[in-house]
Amino acid sequence: MKVISKTNGEHNTVELVIQVDAQAFDEAVNKVYLRQRKNIGIPGFRKGKVPRKMVEAMYGAGIFYEDAVNDLCPGAYEEAVAAEGLKPAARPQIEVTQVGKEGVTFKAVIALRPEAKLGAYKGLTAPKDVAEVTDADIDAEMAPFVQRATRLVSVKRKAKKGDTAVIDFEGFDNGVPFEGGKADGFSLELGSGSFVPGFEDGVIGMKAGEEKDLDITFPEDYTPELAGKPVVFKVKVQEVKEPQKPELDDEFAKDVSEFDTLADFRKDLGEKLKARRESQAQTEFERAITDQLIDNTQADVADAIVEQQADRMMEDYAMRIQSQGIAFDQYLSMMDLSAESLRAEAMVGAKRRVLNELALEAVAKAEGLTVSDEEKAAEYERLAKEYDMEVDKVKAAVAEEDLANDLLWKKAAQFVIDNAKVGKAPAKKEKTPAKAEGEGEKKPAAKKAPAKKSEGEKSAETKPAAKKADDGADSPAKKPAAKKPAAKKAAPKKTEE
Repeated sequence: MKVISKTNGEHNTVELVIQVDAQAFDEAVNKVYLRQRKNIGIPGFRKGKVPRKMVEAMYGAGIFYEDAVNDLCPGAYEEAVAAEGLKPAARPQIEVTQVGKEGVTFKAVIALRPEAKLGAYKGLTAPKDVAEVTDADIDAEMAPFVQRATRLVSVKRKAKKGDTAVIDFEGFDNGVPFEGGKADGFSLELGSGSFVPGFEDGVIGMKAGEEKDLDITFPEDYTPELAGKPVVFKVKVQEVKEPQKPELDDEFAKDVSEFDTLADFRKDLGEKLKARRESQAQTEFERAITDQLIDNTQADVADAIVEQQADRMMEDYAMRIQSQGIAFDQYLSMMDLSAESLRAEAMVGAKRRVLNELALEAVAKAEGLTVSDEEKAAEYERLAKEYDMEVDKVKAAVAEEDLANDLLWKKAAQFVIDNAKVGKAPAKKEKTPAKAEGEGEKKPAAKKAPAKKSEGEKSAETKPAAKKADDGADSPAKKPAAKKPAAKKAAPKKTEE
């Protein structure tokens, strides 16, 4: 291997022109021939016994070149990088410029990790919400417990909105029953909007034992066989039930919680809600400080580094989706996304993450922060417990250098937060296009795509450190919880749609 030339390029890249001599290339070609000859058959020779020269004469001298180049280039590249004392930060761009009996010459464009120019990182300020909890907030926290303890009680009166009517019904299209339009003993919550428009309004005002014909026109966007059609539903009310909420007293508290009094139950709900809001406020404060740190940092980052980070984010995101038992292609379809659009959004988050790492490295260097062997050992132990693995297996899976970087970024992030203050956010500066690329990283969907979260479930877990072990918490693109196929408002059927 010989480095013919070395040229510094834009954005902290280096171009090496590397040559592998004729002898090394011929040896690589021969290895490919020996590996493949068992599959080569030519009339007059037993399979696996065809001489190399015969194969080359019949199929061309370059028959084995491509595989030989693929075998040679990685090792030659590694040797060249080591000889030049380079530390690549991303996969190189390789281009073979000459190949033949004279040997191989190829060009490698290498992205180097830039050193960030650090701006202000001490005394950064951002607003922080004061976590307050009112009686109304506690009432809202208690509402799900009240809902679960609410019972439906039969009443002898006309049905009204909010009641549940137990009904028999059958739908007719021009006097002919249609499929899915009949059910007996169906419990319909009036006002829920679960049936086609007009149906629930028609049931309101009916009493147990009453029968009625409802003239209903299906929406235009309904199923093709019924879309826009006028139909008739014959409805009979079996029973009307109203929701009966529990008395909010000590007995209620005992039934729904571990507390003996309602006062203690409400106090606990309030304390937990306040703790969640304080955690959320701290998370948002830290995120704002992190954004400022990134805005105050300048670094000339090669596109290859950002692209590699985006690829990692995509791979991690796909693995987390698949771990929930959903094929990634199916998930993309559910979300009405393409892999290309998702990756385009991932690039924005990847840019921000790379800048964050560079900023934290610069902070650590400026403050002389280091990671001790004891700290690395403790982190390996922590990961082993978290993932229920042996320490040796964790060490095999997580490189010591990566683990040390994670710990160093954590330390630097904590240093920035410890030296930040609560106050007004600084005035926004007009950003250069390069800086703007790092804006707007989106936080990921949670591990599961839950239904709308309660106040108590909204605490974020973002930390300013862009630690690789936590990178999986960032999805490449922010979308709402996975869209389920839109269920059109149902015609009354045997089951609610």
